[in-house]
This record gives sequence, C-alpha cells and structure tokens, in this order.
Amino acid sequence: MSFRVGLGFDTHQFADGRDLILGGIKIEHHQGLKGHSDADVLCHAITDAILGALALGDIGTHFPDTDLAYKNADSIELLKKANSLINKKAYSITNIDSTVIAEKPKLLPYIEQIQNRIAEALGLRSGQVSVKATTSEKMGYVGRGEGINAQAIVLIQKT
Repeated sequence: MSFRVGLGFDTHQFADGRDLILGGIKIEHHQGLKGHSDADVLCHAITDAILGALALGDIGTHFPDTDLAYKNADSIELLKKANSLINKKAYSITNIDSTVIAEKPKLLPYIEQIQNRIAEALGLRSGQVSVKATTSEKMGYVGRGEGINAQAIVLIQKT
C-alpha cells in the first residue's frame, strides 16, 4: 500500500484554572480544557488520525490517562512521538486537514500560528497542514460553550 488515510476525533470540556492550548498555541480565553495532559483537543485529533493511518490503535492506547508520565503532558510532544512511528514504518505525511468546533473563543486570529506550530513539530511545510474553525451553531454541549471538539484527517505515503 503506498497511501493510507487516518481519521481522528477528540473532545474536551472546559475547566476553570487551566490554559487553553490548541495546536500547541496558548489561546486567550477565560477557561482551558479539562484533561490528563494539556488537553490540546486539536493535537489529540491529529495524533489519533496518524495512529489510525498506521492501524496502531488510538491515543489512549499509546498515551493512557492512567499513566502519570502523561500528566500535564505537552500534546505537541505526543504528536511528535506519533510522527516518529510514521517514520519507523517508512511513511511520511502528505497532508493534514483538521477542523476545530467551538463557539468561543474565535480562532481566526490564531489559525496561521497553529498551522505553523503543527507543521514545525512534524517537520512539514505549513502548506501541508490545514486548520479550520467553525461553530456548532449554538447546538449541543459545544454550542452551549461547555467544550470544544476537533477532527482531523491525515494522508500518509510510503517513502
């Protein structure tokens, strides 16, 4: 197989007293996301997509929330570890497409910085990483401002 595709999804609820980190970038907001690690929902979705493309399970299998080694972990570092698995299997990332679903905060001012941070972490050009933001039109828990969702798809190619 020369090409493989992986799909990732993650969700975290808001929590007081935490920084909001998305794609490795601190976002100005009065709440962060609740989680064992830094709860970077976007990095988690991309990590899951990478692991899925490799048929290696999910983020919880590789970085379980029961392991203290990952307590408050920087999710960019987890993303880098998933990328090392791609390299070990002689694949490379062709492109990443992702969407963050949140009512607030507005992410447009951060999108380019997030794309560049993810690309840098994975050794990609910024044009290989797409990050989009949308709302859920005030529907469901995301619409009520209780949390954030992210989804990602990754295409990898045999090197």
